[in-house]
Amino acid sequence: MSLSKNRLKYIRSLKEKKYRSEYGTFVAEGNKLVCDLLPLLKCQMLVATASFLATTDTSNIDEVIEVNDNQLAQASFLQNPQQALGVFFQQRAESTEDVKDQLVLALDGIQDPGNMGTIVRLADWYGIKNIFCSHDTADIYNPKVVQATMGALTRVNIHYIDLADFLNKNKNTPVYGTFLDGKNMYEQEITPHGIVVMGNEGNGIRPETEKFITKKLYIPNYPAGQETSESLNVAVATAIICAEFRRRS
Repeated sequence: MSLSKNRLKYIRSLKEKKYRSEYGTFVAEGNKLVCDLLPLLKCQMLVATASFLATTDTSNIDEVIEVNDNQLAQASFLQNPQQALGVFFQQRAESTEDVKDQLVLALDGIQDPGNMGTIVRLADWYGIKNIFCSHDTADIYNPKVVQATMGALTRVNIHYIDLADFLNKNKNTPVYGTFLDGKNMYEQEITPHGIVVMGNEGNGIRPETEKFITKKLYIPNYPAGQETSESLNVAVATAIICAEFRRRS
């Protein structure tokens, strides 16, 4: 089966969220990522070279298209395509807002796809099963987010919700947030469960979200008082926060 103009147009359309939502599919690229996703998600279309297909079980894939490197490059969103591109059906997390016995992340307007994907990967590493995102947080199925998750998107539930409403419903759960005027996180009592809010790359946590936070944390620089960078990258900050919560749990 060849890579027709219509199929190529369909694949390229999935770069945009409105078409991903319309079709309920998304693109994943790269030999390892595609191989990791194939056993876990239903694959609608696999576009790959002969050498990749020779070592891959394609029995449960709806449509398999063998291409050469130049044809794959036409469909790819990557600057340096590998040997495989898969179109997978989206996996939607079951709705849940009961988090009283869990450690979860809440993302308030994270917009950079690389940060979003890295945070999902961090959640997977630290055993955090649920991430609650404001509606303007980067789409989990954005091709750049998918690449950055390295397959972790199948093991972490991503919920897009009204963040203020979600926090209001969990008023009896500890809610933590990172702030430059917060208190040294290493000197504060923290619980093994709760909601950790991470804010937008440029503006931080919004006022309407901040009012629900019960403990403001600060990641101290070293040595204290020395002039340094204005702030940490949000994905880096998330890694430090998650590591400290898990260290004390």
